Amino acid sequence: MDTDEPKETSDVTWDDGTPYVDRLADGIHAYVQPDGGWMVNNCGVIVDGGGAAVLVDTTSTERRNRAVLAEVAKVSTGAPRAVVNTHHHPDHTYGNGFLPAETLVIGHDRCRDEVLAAGLEATKVITAPDYGDLVLRPPNITFSDRMTMHLDGFPVELQHVGRAHTSNDVVVWLPEQRVLFAGDLAFAGGQPFLLEGSVAGFRRAIAHMRALAPEVLAPGHGPVCRGDEVGTLLDDLDGYVAYVAEVAAVSYQEGLEPLEAAVKHRDNPYQGWAETERFVGNLHRAYSELAGNPIDTRLTVPSVWPDMVKFHGGPIACHA
Repeated sequence: MDTDEPKETSDVTWDDGTPYVDRLADGIHAYVQPDGGWMVNNCGVIVDGGGAAVLVDTTSTERRNRAVLAEVAKVSTGAPRAVVNTHHHPDHTYGNGFLPAETLVIGHDRCRDEVLAAGLEATKVITAPDYGDLVLRPPNITFSDRMTMHLDGFPVELQHVGRAHTSNDVVVWLPEQRVLFAGDLAFAGGQPFLLEGSVAGFRRAIAHMRALAPEVLAPGHGPVCRGDEVGTLLDDLDGYVAYVAEVAAVSYQEGLEPLEAAVKHRDNPYQGWAETERFVGNLHRAYSELAGNPIDTRLTVPSVWPDMVKFHGGPIACHA
């Protein structure tokens, strides 16, 4: 079976490596892509009572996006009505250009700005994937704080949670179904990435998600969480961010550079999580905050990627 052809949830395990469709509620699905690493994200499909689909994010390459759209066509009628970008990162937005022209692209005000500013820069940093014929397509409908989509049968709430993973993170909340699409405010099994966001802001975003009390949480990367798993994941993420803040505070006072601090604290409670190189990037953001820089000080992935590669011990793999 082609690795981009999803299996049913009952026929797959996370270690299988094959994308699969996970039913979260009636008409609500997550398109889950193992291994959840760089450029390998999850998407959502929300189908209303009239059969129209709203997507949550696209993905990184043409081939992967074609596979997502094939699955959407199985559960909905007509072209997707809209896609909501949970933030601007390329693994969640590069697929916008493969959607039909009539599909609305919705995101935070800053999401549009950041998509345009970044362009296709990521293809020069993470060069392994065959991205296909990418066409940059930023959101054409934007909002600053809250927006509600009134679908046929139920509402879908879009909530900006402040600067956290990026400047423009949005959660997609279905209050009647108690389902939350968290975007990259939740990594299940991998270290979250705070470089373009905020250490303190990420913890506030976790508190925001906890207050919603979702019964099902679809993370931006990693398997879906249900029931008690949701609280456990949020607790673990909060503990990780608190640890980053603690290491940064001590290391900054010691005069260590972020890479030196990461190496010194390489053996830590989270070293078993995937993408450990993000620890370095997260310390760069924490140091910026400790230095008193404005919250919107720009730190880019290309600027810290060499440190992350050094900490990783060689080229960082991407399986997209």
